[in-house]
Amino acid sequence: METQVTVVGGGLAGSECALQLARRGVRVRLVEQRPKATTPAHHTDGLAELVCSNSLKSLREDSAAGLLKWELTRMGSVLVELAKRAAVPAGGALAVDRREFSRLVTERVEGEPLVELVREEATSIPEGPAVIAAGPLCSDALFRRVTDLVGEGHSAFFDAAAPIVDAESLDMGVVFAQSRYGEPGGDYLNCPMDKEEYDAFYEELMGAERVISREFEQSDLFCACQPVEEVGRTGHDSLRFGALKPVGLTDPRTGRRPWAAVQLRTENEGRTAYNMVGFQTNLTWGEQKRVFRMIPGLEHAEFFRYGVMHRNSFVDSPHVLDRTFKIPGTSCRLAGQICGTEGYTEAIASGYLAALNTFADLRSLPEVSLPATGAFGSLVAYATDPETKDYQPMHVNFGLVPPIEGRRLRKKERYAAYSERAKADVGAYVDARPDLFRVEGKA
Repeated sequence: METQVTVVGGGLAGSECALQLARRGVRVRLVEQRPKATTPAHHTDGLAELVCSNSLKSLREDSAAGLLKWELTRMGSVLVELAKRAAVPAGGALAVDRREFSRLVTERVEGEPLVELVREEATSIPEGPAVIAAGPLCSDALFRRVTDLVGEGHSAFFDAAAPIVDAESLDMGVVFAQSRYGEPGGDYLNCPMDKEEYDAFYEELMGAERVISREFEQSDLFCACQPVEEVGRTGHDSLRFGALKPVGLTDPRTGRRPWAAVQLRTENEGRTAYNMVGFQTNLTWGEQKRVFRMIPGLEHAEFFRYGVMHRNSFVDSPHVLDRTFKIPGTSCRLAGQICGTEGYTEAIASGYLAALNTFADLRSLPEVSLPATGAFGSLVAYATDPETKDYQPMHVNFGLVPPIEGRRLRKKERYAAYSERAKADVGAYVDARPDLFRVEGKA
C-alpha cells in the first residue's frame, strides 16, 4: 500500500510541507479545521492566511531575514515564490496582499493531485507518518495530545496583531509618503508627531482599557509581538526609540524631523488599506478607536480591522524533539510556530524542513543537516540544542550563526560576510543532496 503522510494545519508551514512532499511523489492528507472550526485571529477559510502583519520582512541578503528567503528560493520553496507573486510595495521588505497570497496558496494546494485537502478538526495525533503544523493557535484538544507525547515541557504566550485602517479615511494633508533616509519608493506613509502630541498620546495610551486586564509577566510576551502599550510601559520615550522612531524622516510641512512618527504599511496592491506598523495591541476596540485617532492624520480613521491579542502555544523543542523536529519514539514531527520557529518565513522554512526529513525517512535517506552557518540552519541548531536554556520562540538572526574567524569587522561588513559564507555553504549542501532537492519535472 502506498504510504500517505498526514499534515495537520493549512497555514504557512503545513501548506509548504504538503506541497514539497507532493512534489517528491508522496501522497498527502492535509487536514485544516477551518471553516468548521476557527480561531479568534482568523477571518477566512483560506490556506496560509496571515493573521498578524502582512510583511515577511527584509529582502536584503545581508540581513538574516533576507538571507533566509534567498536560502528558501535556492531550495525551491513554493510559498516564497507565491509570496513574491502577491507582493505589494514595502521598500526593501517582502510584504504581500494577504488575500491574494492566501488565494494563490489555496489554489496551488487544491490543484495538486497528490494532496487531499480535508476540512475537519484534528483532535488526536494521526496514525502513520505525520507532521503537526497546527500553528500558534493549535486547538486545545490537539495540543493536549501533543503535550501527552512530549510531557510537560511546553509553555504558552500571547501574540498580538496590529490594526488596519482605510486609506480613504487618512488626512493626507498631514500624512506623508516617505521611506527612511530618502530611500526610493516612499512605500510607507508617516504620521508625524510633535512633542506635545506625543506626550498627550502616550498618557492616553498608558491609561487605556485593555482586553486582558492583568499585568503580563515578561515571559508571557514574545518581544517582537509585544503590544504597543506594553512597550510604552517600559519608559516614556521607549516608543520614540522603537516603533515610532522618526530618524531618517522629514516632515514636508516643517522641513524638520518630527519628534515621533507612526508608520503605515500598505496591505494590498491597490493601497486601499494600511497596517499600523508596530501597533499590535491588547486595547479594547473602543479604546483603539479613541486613542489611535489622536495620532495626527488618523483623526477620522476608519478601521478595517482592530488589533487583537491571542494565545500562542509552543513546545520546549530543544528538550522534547530530536534534530529533525520529530517526537522521539513516534513517527510524528512538529513544524512551524508550535515548535518555536517564530515568524512567517521561518514557518515556511520549518514546513519545508519537515517535508524533507519526512521524505528522507520514507526513502531511508540520511537526515537533513543544514549548515549552521546559514540563516535557517543556525535557527534549527538553536531550537534543537539541549544546552539551550529558557527556550522562547525565536526569529532567524545573525546572533545565532558561528562568528567569522580573523580580524574584527564592522557590523555592515560582518553581516555581508555572514551572508556570503551562508550562500556558499547552503548552495554547496543543496548541490550535494540531489536525493533531497532535485525534483524532476517540477518548476
